Amino acid sequence: MDMLAYALGALSPINLGLALVGVASGIIIGALPGLSATMAVAVLVPVTFGMAPESALIMLGAIYTGAIYGGSYSAILVNTPGTPSAIATTFDGFPMAKRGDGDLAVTLSTLASVAGGLVGVLALLTLAPLLAQVALSFGPVEYFWLAIFGLTLISALSEGSTLKGFMGAGLGLLLSTVGVAVVGGDIRYTFGTPVLLGGIETVSALIGLYCIPVLIDLVATPEAHLKLGEQQRGTRLREAMSLAWSGKFNLLRSATIGTGVAILPGAGGSIASLVAYSEARRASRDSASFGKGNPQGVLATESANNATVGGGFIPTLVLGIPGTPPDAVILGALMVQGFRTGPELFTTNASITYTFIAGLFLATCLLLPLGLLIGRYAFKSIITIPKALLVPTIAFMTVIGTYAIRNSVSDVIIMLTLGVLGWLLNRYGFRPSPIVLGLILGPIAEQGFVQGFLMGRASGSYAMTFFGGPISLTIITLSVLSVFYPLLKTFRAWRCVSTEGNAPQEVL
Repeated sequence: MDMLAYALGALSPINLGLALVGVASGIIIGALPGLSATMAVAVLVPVTFGMAPESALIMLGAIYTGAIYGGSYSAILVNTPGTPSAIATTFDGFPMAKRGDGDLAVTLSTLASVAGGLVGVLALLTLAPLLAQVALSFGPVEYFWLAIFGLTLISALSEGSTLKGFMGAGLGLLLSTVGVAVVGGDIRYTFGTPVLLGGIETVSALIGLYCIPVLIDLVATPEAHLKLGEQQRGTRLREAMSLAWSGKFNLLRSATIGTGVAILPGAGGSIASLVAYSEARRASRDSASFGKGNPQGVLATESANNATVGGGFIPTLVLGIPGTPPDAVILGALMVQGFRTGPELFTTNASITYTFIAGLFLATCLLLPLGLLIGRYAFKSIITIPKALLVPTIAFMTVIGTYAIRNSVSDVIIMLTLGVLGWLLNRYGFRPSPIVLGLILGPIAEQGFVQGFLMGRASGSYAMTFFGGPISLTIITLSVLSVFYPLLKTFRAWRCVSTEGNAPQEVL
């Protein structure tokens, strides 16, 4: 009965209005290139200081939920991830938009986001203490192997040449070492210029590698950016629901992956969506269509990155360890309100905690009507806006968004440089996704390896440190399977074709 009363507290007019405003604000901010979910939450934290604790948390959770979903708009319609978690949404979302199915892709993104978000909230409600213990089992060595496992996903994410994909990841790893070392504080690869002392900021690199090449191509090509379908069918909700139902196992698997990855502190939605996309592609009978506009790719990525919202709150509330970067900001707001994380949040402060969880559930449900409404007009607007206005607008937002991350002109210079470099590499078959993946996983792998190396030296056994734990062995096994499974699948397909080709001869 108490939990029901707490849930009804989230339906008060004030909390309902805050959830509505938070989701709408988050969608708009998340759709703008460079304005990440972390920034959306951080900018609006001061607004919540005068609110009741549960109302403040509901608004921040709603902003977070809306921003993660909003990143899919620009990913689908402009091939530019609005947030880092929407990187993988560009793989199939933009090809769908190019063939005239942008409205369908946006609706699929909405349905997947709601489904993934609900799975994350359900996990937060029922499994928080249990799953938080899993996060505690991960030490530096486990994070190192987890980063290696992430890098093996390149074999599934590469478009065209897998070798070029690994070369791009190598470039990303090299870029991640620029600046001050994660452990030790050594200054590396700055070439004496203070511009590189701060390193390559991930969001700045993402904006440069994804946005600038798109802008250059928009200017270089005379035809329209997107084509309008012969028949405009509104949101195409029925068609999207049919596709979502046929891919229900894909949705559930991806949402589970997103929740699990978010429990690991610092992983975030970008890694979750890439892992979910890779697994969806492997499990599909039509894996060749991924990257060319397969709706299941959009369903996988969007359900995974929205599941990280609820999943990330598990270590945040139970252990005080932020599961994702926006959780760190919300944790700070929670401490300003005078609350400590831990078991007491589910006992002494249960009313606030369960009201917040109910509010997060409400915000996720509000994604459906708001997402369909805003998405419908966003698709029509992007199509009708002339290039002469669209290109300068996106360019202005990328510069402002990059500068606002650290208030640094250096980040803008790095973003533009990487953008031109990304455009040149793209012409030779090097895609930006492996580069960004290497850049994201580089610091995680370096920190885990160096700390594991020091632990091995102290214990006297490097082998036991890196290969002795059951979690490490499990991740190593998954990494090996990740590398060799595509080769095995290709060999089996070749063998089936060869068998079918020889079958008539055997009959004769």
